[in-house]
Amino acid sequence: MSQIWMICRKELNSYFASPIAYLLMAFFALIFGFGTYTATRDFVRFAFQAQLQGGGAPMNINEQIITPLLSFASTITLFLVPMITMRLVAEEKKSGTIELLLTSPVTDSQIILGKWLGAMLLYVCILAMSVINLALLFAWGKPDIKPVLVAYLGLLLQGGCLLAIGEFISTLTRNQIIAGGVTFFVCLLLWLLNWSTSFDTTGWAAVVNYLSIVTHFDNFSKGVIETKDLIFYVSMIFFPLFLTSRSMESLRWRS
Repeated sequence: MSQIWMICRKELNSYFASPIAYLLMAFFALIFGFGTYTATRDFVRFAFQAQLQGGGAPMNINEQIITPLLSFASTITLFLVPMITMRLVAEEKKSGTIELLLTSPVTDSQIILGKWLGAMLLYVCILAMSVINLALLFAWGKPDIKPVLVAYLGLLLQGGCLLAIGEFISTLTRNQIIAGGVTFFVCLLLWLLNWSTSFDTTGWAAVVNYLSIVTHFDNFSKGVIETKDLIFYVSMIFFPLFLTSRSMESLRWRS
């Protein structure tokens, strides 16, 4: 466990030793902040109009601000994950330090988990930028915190899934740009699977729809935890990491 934490800390330090971590956090904070401002402005406008018109359905902060915002956050991370993972192994291969890492007294599993956890911690730091905005909503409104926590769990599971895929792709090339581009393409494909089967009720469409990460995040964004969604995300984290271990084993034999 100490070796995993050592690699994780090294990976996290390398992110913050360069501008990449700060740029990603600033980018997410800026976009999410703008989304929060827009959603809150529209909420206040509609609430004011409803009062002028003599009532109407009660406004709900969770449903009309927080749920759309966290769904929006899951879309933003689609663009951030490739920038987090593209350097995980590709940079080691390009700089020639992969041989040193593979011949050090650590196992492939420890290397893989350490790097993945380092990427996950950076991802958590990025998501933490959104807490500032939501804290203002809790300060001035009365949203229900349980659906918010469930939605953040969904964001963490979805991020873990995409980061695992990105780490595997990073082991296949020494070019960070290629690793980032392929990761973005795969993540986008998993995102769009839901759209391509929205109006199809055939059996194959149900299978394709199940493979979409959007389908499984929808329940989390609404504050609902379904076993099938948990199983999907855990499986989609484990399987790419398993493929990464096979790829690392191949690198070890060639080094």
